[in-house]
Amino acid sequence: MDQFNSNTYKKQSLGSEFMHSCLGKIIILTLVIIVLLIIAVMTVPSDQVMAAEMEDNVREFLQDNDSIKGDGIDQAVDNFSNIFTVADSTVDDHEIMEAYHKYNDLRIFKHALYSSAIVFNNLHPMGVRIGVGVFGVVIPTIEYPDLLLDVSAVRREYNKKLIQDVPLPDQYVGENPNLKPYHYKGNPDD
Repeated sequence: MDQFNSNTYKKQSLGSEFMHSCLGKIIILTLVIIVLLIIAVMTVPSDQVMAAEMEDNVREFLQDNDSIKGDGIDQAVDNFSNIFTVADSTVDDHEIMEAYHKYNDLRIFKHALYSSAIVFNNLHPMGVRIGVGVFGVVIPTIEYPDLLLDVSAVRREYNKKLIQDVPLPDQYVGENPNLKPYHYKGNPDD
């Protein structure tokens, strides 16, 4: 009876031992992350590509925006679908786009690993991000309250008095009652 069979135990190779050790897993994970970072740096969309894609995404967003304004789920689905589609060129929406260009200022900022599209307007003077470009893909994050499409007066008739003088009625309303001041004299039940 031979309990130890030399064929059942095989010495593992150095590569196999390295891949199964903790240090090996950390080094492999680090190399994968470094490769992804290098790919991200190399595929950041240029300013021209980012501006053209965001212009198309804004046009699509304004064309498709026929549901409840501010519904987050509809806007997220629209933004996701706008990644893969192009705006309809047959729709005549030059008035809306003129208003968009008049009241909003779209700026592209390039970062190390991604670029971002930020719109500035009177509602958002510090700007609000409406798109991100990473790995060569422009991802819109537009929400309806981010864009300013109409400017009007907040309140009309600025010189109008807030409290209007009410004219007295022509009919007799009676005499003023004789009111005496009330003085508390304590609880009568005590």
